[in-house]
Amino acid sequence: MLSRVFGFGRRPFESLSEQEILALAISSEEDDGRIYRAYADGLADRFPHSAKVFEEMAEEEDGHRDSLIELHRERFGERIPLIRREHVKGYYERKPDWLVRPLGIEHVRQQAESMERQAYLFYVEAAKRTSDASTRKLLDNLAVAEQGHETLAQRLEQKHVPGAVKAEEAAAEQRQFILTYVQPGLAGLMDGSVSTLAPIFAAAFATHDTFQTFLVGLAASIGAGISMGFTEVASDDGKLSGRGSPVKRGITTGVMTALGGLGHALPYLIPYFWTATILAVVVVFFELWAIAFVQNRYMQTPFWRATFQVVLGGALVFAAGVLIGNA
Repeated sequence: MLSRVFGFGRRPFESLSEQEILALAISSEEDDGRIYRAYADGLADRFPHSAKVFEEMAEEEDGHRDSLIELHRERFGERIPLIRREHVKGYYERKPDWLVRPLGIEHVRQQAESMERQAYLFYVEAAKRTSDASTRKLLDNLAVAEQGHETLAQRLEQKHVPGAVKAEEAAAEQRQFILTYVQPGLAGLMDGSVSTLAPIFAAAFATHDTFQTFLVGLAASIGAGISMGFTEVASDDGKLSGRGSPVKRGITTGVMTALGGLGHALPYLIPYFWTATILAVVVVFFELWAIAFVQNRYMQTPFWRATFQVVLGGALVFAAGVLIGNA
């Protein structure tokens, strides 16, 4: 880890010979081609048109690699030294495609733009360190090509992803985000916020002991989070419904359920009963309005309808807890 941070055991770029610069350029082009194909594979199911863009960009990188290999063969022979990005101090790095999953379409486009910009800067610096005319010419040409890839990407997008298709892909990505994260998270927040109201406030008014009330709230919140998380994972594997990974949905649901309950349990860490209770009521008020806002924003539920459902339901559960606690 320290060697990656401080560059221990890595060669300075300035120390590379012309052969090593060519070898580094060849391995970099190979890596970029693989990354673009990985992007294409990751996008193929949901965004087939954009996947074609990255397939063609991978083919472009293959052409660059072949030109570099031919130049190396002419100048230095068949044996290409093994030198990669991670061997060179200060050289830009690429994230493996599995580190940037799930492959959001806009995120992948931004990654591609960053890749081309870094490659352009590399070829500019590499050309400066080359004395051979043919090598310098090729590196300059590749720098121009990398700089032009942004235009190439735009042309390929116009070819494969016209305006209507791009809007459709954006809508599909938004739907997937809602199905995988917003709906499970909202369900968890609603369950955690509303279902824990009765036990927490019943314990508060029955005991007037803030710490004991906090323990009840903590147990109710964590227990509800675990239960809701496992229920979400077991209820649907996402293959037929298109709701995405059950593990992601389960974690989202479980965490949001626990947070929904902890929000009005944490005030009872305050040792003064009425101060803690008033603060907990204020937290509940904001929780319920936040749920109504999310329903309106992402689920297209009319705002006043969402408000009526959530606030009225929460008020009834809160009243039940107070009445039971004072019984």
